[in-house]
Amino acid sequence: MKKSTNWRQDSTMSNKPKTLNDERFEHAVSFVLSHEGGYSDDADDDGGETKFGISKRSYPDIDVNALTVEQAKVIYKRDFWEPQLYKDIKDVNLATKVFDLAVNIGSNWAHRLVQRALRATGQDILEDGILGHMTLAAINKADLTDLLAALKSEAAGYYRTLAATKPKRAKFLKGWLKRAYA
Repeated sequence: MKKSTNWRQDSTMSNKPKTLNDERFEHAVSFVLSHEGGYSDDADDDGGETKFGISKRSYPDIDVNALTVEQAKVIYKRDFWEPQLYKDIKDVNLATKVFDLAVNIGSNWAHRLVQRALRATGQDILEDGILGHMTLAAINKADLTDLLAALKSEAAGYYRTLAATKPKRAKFLKGWLKRAYA
């Protein structure tokens, strides 16, 4: 899917007063950016040329090397935060964790991992990779300490499996695990 590159016409950069959703997004995107580095073009990274977690593969029309933090934030809000229900997850730390996973491994896998974590904590939820109203309701009624611990464990398992099945990417495992448990 070719993604939009027009961040200048995005409403997220207006002078409107900040809302609770904006504050939650700022918290989440700050967490993501603490794990996403500057410019990188590692041959073993499937994303190829990447900056602030934004890859040339996903955004072929963007000059990734010239990307600013503010432009990356606009992309994250428009393409990751707003289309999903992250703003409706009551606990900001859990919303941030799911958002961070979506940025790193894709929304479908991030949502599958939170659904697996819900099941690990005793919730009866379908693992379909969709963060819909049923998954959201289950998240919001779960014991947040248990759910966050289970989600971190599921994320670590995902990264270990990825490293085992794609040996060229195993060199990223230490960083992935640090991110999983953050």
